[in-house]
Amino acid sequence: MKRREFLWSVVAAGSISWIGPARAAGEDMTVYKDPNCGCCEAWANAMTNAGFTVTVKHADDLAAIKAKYRIPAEMQGCHTAIAGPYFFEGHVPLEAVETVMSKRPDIAGLAVPGMPAGSLGMGNDPQATYDVYSLSKDGKSEVFKSVRPS
Repeated sequence: MKRREFLWSVVAAGSISWIGPARAAGEDMTVYKDPNCGCCEAWANAMTNAGFTVTVKHADDLAAIKAKYRIPAEMQGCHTAIAGPYFFEGHVPLEAVETVMSKRPDIAGLAVPGMPAGSLGMGNDPQATYDVYSLSKDGKSEVFKSVRPS
């Protein structure tokens, strides 16, 4: 293999790693939130900055939104985002959203229950500790990703 062919193959192989996030970028996302919640706005802005086309809808009845998407009470956060066939409940980290949007697993969505300090939108602290759960279409949950200090 000649040097030029080798360099082009390296460039081509390196570009493959960008396919996942590039697929997520430009996807439509609707974020349902309380009109007075600033942390939800910060999370939505992070999704916009990552390339999602975000529409924020101020919902007076977030419980109805959560019920529509069958999000169990113990998995609920302060906002609900919908992108493609998935929901993202609460302060789900960008990396987890991008993973789901690029790999398209057979799940209903991801959830970060409550409002963990340091999560995306809640200070984005690299020392934050919390779990991200995947929820199956039949309502079962399991840890999708554990966020721990590096």
